[in-house]
Amino acid sequence: MSASPASTPAPRRWVGTSWKMTKTRAEGAAWARALAAAAAERGGEAAWAGVQPFVVPPATALSQVAEALDAPGTRRVLVGAQDAHWEDSGAWTGELSVPQLADAGAQLVELGHSERREHFAETDERVALKVSAVLRHGLLPLVCVGETAQQRAAGRSADVVLTQARAALDAAGGQRCVLAYEPVWAIGEGGREARPEEVAPVVDALAGLVRERGGDPARHPVLYGGSVTVQGAPGVLAVPGVDGLFVGRTAWRAEGFTALLDLAAG
Repeated sequence: MSASPASTPAPRRWVGTSWKMTKTRAEGAAWARALAAAAAERGGEAAWAGVQPFVVPPATALSQVAEALDAPGTRRVLVGAQDAHWEDSGAWTGELSVPQLADAGAQLVELGHSERREHFAETDERVALKVSAVLRHGLLPLVCVGETAQQRAAGRSADVVLTQARAALDAAGGQRCVLAYEPVWAIGEGGREARPEEVAPVVDALAGLVRERGGDPARHPVLYGGSVTVQGAPGVLAVPGVDGLFVGRTAWRAEGFTALLDLAAG
């Protein structure tokens, strides 16, 4: 068993993907085996030095993916869950607790995605409860923040994102918490790839919030996600304050994920 991701040294960059409601157990395991093969071609444990890879499969495939990644070169890939309940157990039909997810192999938990906020009434207060639960059990929270197109048009991007991030960081209390800036207008099938100049002001505001809280920026990395492509990734990674990428469709094929890891490690 590897060390707790909440206590390990900070990597230079992060690259991860969430599969949302896609992939069967067999498909997830095949993706993991393909990634392990790519790592072996790049020197095994030396592959993608300085980059922290992570993958967030659906809960049904979590244990299979974790087992398939238990191979030279991919043992340090963090495996995550797409959500968690804030209680450790109880009468919460259909929910999964952090201990249950950890038992299935999760080391990281994605929280507060805009789809959860929009369709499942996820509030900043609820996200904060979940952040506390994740950290209580030694896992790493990855909190998604982002504004809608209407909020951006109204000039409220930074205000909306900072409100969401502030609730998560307050709950973290200085413990490691990864932030993923995912503008709602940039994600999903209808989203468009954000330009670096659109990403920069919001990322700068998030970095300012971390400093304002007296936190160590290395313990609160800021990732960008939203219609990320292999072609557009270098421009986003060059934005000051962007510590990595949180990718959707481009990384759902192991070849796409590998290409992004190669870029981040280069």
